[in-house]
Amino acid sequence: MKFSSKEDVEAPIASVFGMLSDFEIYERSAIRRGADVHRIGDHDIPHVGQAWQASFTFRGKERKTQVTLARYAIPTEMVFEGQSGGLLTSLALELVALSPNRTRISVDFEIKPRTLPARLFVQSMKLAKSNLTKRFRLRVAEYARDIEERISRMA
Repeated sequence: MKFSSKEDVEAPIASVFGMLSDFEIYERSAIRRGADVHRIGDHDIPHVGQAWQASFTFRGKERKTQVTLARYAIPTEMVFEGQSGGLLTSLALELVALSPNRTRISVDFEIKPRTLPARLFVQSMKLAKSNLTKRFRLRVAEYARDIEERISRMA
């Protein structure tokens, strides 16, 4: 199952990429929401192979996941791959400079089931695909506006 969205941001590509690659913000956000997040290794500089382990409660059950930065090309691309139970996930962020002060962010999120319970979970998501797609696009748009606001405050 795949979700995709594109948003334009009124900011230079380097600034947008810098915001997207500030992984400490995501770590703190997940911790505030009740997740237990641990970065594997001591690396403060983003690089391919960087990984995180997290545990959180979802649908009343404790879940564990591991996420790895699979591709990292400054300032155009980041790809994260994750595994949680029987699900494999992939999050691809691609940036394109439309002008010196305008950047398009493309976000693709894919979920692949590897076990029967995971297949049942994904099948139930397919029944709500239109609603989930709307929510996904709304979240991407909100995050793009947030990036735009943070960059404009820094200028």
